[in-house]
Amino acid sequence: MTAAALSSAAPGFWFRARRHPGFVIGGVLSLLLVLAALVSYLWTPYSVFDVDMDAKLLPPSGQHWLGTDAFGRDVASLLLVGARASILVGVIAVGIGLLAGTALGLLASARRSWVEELIMRVSDFGLAFPAILTAIMLTAVYGPGIVNAIIAIGIYNIPTFARITRAAANATWSRDYVLAARASGKGAWAITWQHVLPNILPILIVQTTIRFAIAILAEAALSYLGLGTQPPQPSWGRMLAEAQTLMFQAPLLAVWPGLAIALAVLGLNLLGDGLRDLLDPRLE
Repeated sequence: MTAAALSSAAPGFWFRARRHPGFVIGGVLSLLLVLAALVSYLWTPYSVFDVDMDAKLLPPSGQHWLGTDAFGRDVASLLLVGARASILVGVIAVGIGLLAGTALGLLASARRSWVEELIMRVSDFGLAFPAILTAIMLTAVYGPGIVNAIIAIGIYNIPTFARITRAAANATWSRDYVLAARASGKGAWAITWQHVLPNILPILIVQTTIRFAIAILAEAALSYLGLGTQPPQPSWGRMLAEAQTLMFQAPLLAVWPGLAIALAVLGLNLLGDGLRDLLDPRLE
């Protein structure tokens, strides 16, 4: 399905989208994630940097909707501000993987021969180093921080997008309209830009959504291990790490960030699955 076809099918797409429960639920949960981050820039119940030891470990109440942590900070405020780190890491890290991986996948598909083989073997090598391992290596050299977490997750996404792009592009190169374009004298790069890339965009959009969810999980894991977002900036993963020593005193401190991560990942996965169903012309 080309970009022009997607544009012309937009009314039908939204008509079917409203009747797809997975897409609707995923869209709502994903929208709540974005809204939480945006609202935190304008308003939070309390400042996340104010420590009040007299108010530590308070249960949920009208004053503190989700209670307070071991430093007396408002948990609801921490969750709102923590959404920023998840979105920041997801957007930049997935963007790195999408741009670099798509370019490499298209190059491999267009050139074939030894170029394709080299890119695929390098991608296989990259997949052998998960984001957490890459972050540990970067931390050992440059120290912990959100920048290193973004780089680690971005590097891990590159081979994934490269392999998906290459597989989808290879299938597109065998289509009749591409063969006709080659017969008319168009070069490999013109065909890639005008025919191959527009037709694999739906696959890349779906994969981007799914990888965004994986990036949120990776950021939470790295922050939990102390390799991601650093204090005093809030992070859902570090909230879980701080709550593990208080499981018997205040178990809700682990529930709230865990629930936030679960809902964010669930929403993005449902959104990705819904987009896959809606953008597949065979399912129209």
